[in-house]
Amino acid sequence: MEETPQHCLSRLPDNSALKQQELPAHRLYFTARRVLFVFFTTGIFCLCMGIILILSARSTQEIEINYTRICANCAKLRENASNFDKECTCSIPFYLSGKMMGNVYMYYKLYGFYQNLYRYVRSRSNRQLVGKDVKAVEDCAPFKMSENKTPIVPCGAIANSMFNDTIILSHNINSSVQIKVPMLKSGLTWWTDKYVKFQNPSSKNLADEFRGTTKPPNWPKPIYDLDKKDPRNNGFLNDDFIVWMRAAAFPTFKKLYGRLNRTHHFIEGLPAGNYSFNITYNFPVTRFQGEKSVVLSTLTWCGGNSLFLGLAYTVTGAITWLASFAMMAIHITLKNKQMSFFHQ
Repeated sequence: MEETPQHCLSRLPDNSALKQQELPAHRLYFTARRVLFVFFTTGIFCLCMGIILILSARSTQEIEINYTRICANCAKLRENASNFDKECTCSIPFYLSGKMMGNVYMYYKLYGFYQNLYRYVRSRSNRQLVGKDVKAVEDCAPFKMSENKTPIVPCGAIANSMFNDTIILSHNINSSVQIKVPMLKSGLTWWTDKYVKFQNPSSKNLADEFRGTTKPPNWPKPIYDLDKKDPRNNGFLNDDFIVWMRAAAFPTFKKLYGRLNRTHHFIEGLPAGNYSFNITYNFPVTRFQGEKSVVLSTLTWCGGNSLFLGLAYTVTGAITWLASFAMMAIHITLKNKQMSFFHQ
């Protein structure tokens, strides 16, 4: 009998249950009763969640005012780029029929603005936005350098097209008394955006840190001077800037502009009555057949007034239930045929 060479023995797997594939195995066996129970339970859960989410979404209060045509004179002025330095304002009065209780949020809403285009989304510098190198503009075409070859900060197409209308909400108590509704411009962003994806350079003096750079062509002022009231809300950590830089997936979207500061007359929310939006019109939309709106809305535990999630759960539950009844009918039919066969 020939002996196995030593070098062949060294390549043999160990004589263990794992390497010899002798571990105990368990084969799941699902009876019809168990499968139907799982389907029925899943269907009930999805239907209940769908109904709860739909009722919750319908309990929110929301008012939307489209001001594209109301501010038609300003829109026409902004169609000509040479009028960028001319200020244009318009006032939009409206009546709030019911009290908006609790936290109230203000959004701007754009129609027909495609933030999801590949070249548009890629036109940004993440190294610049996290404060590592403010002059890193390699990925920001076509907004990398100014005409005199100065690096643009923040660079890129997304930053250059930032929404820059100024919206002020006023409460008209009577014909002679008008109160500005206090709106907070902080706490508008995702935590990961504010503290991970966007950071200012380490220097305390932002103007010195951004020396040797220039603002984007469409911006009226540089990145370090966006909020004169709150020095902490400047640079790459400006909340409005961070909110805009998170690209939307669809051409119709709304982004958070401010939240109600619940003080004085507005502790419980927005009281019913006469209000007005005073808008400084800067962002042009008519050139690409777009539209703009202001939205005031309350929120619930599951978000705003979108019915999508509730409808998705409801449809999923209904389909699961239909599948359950279909499988139960097939199972009973096959079982009756099997019984009649054995009786014969």
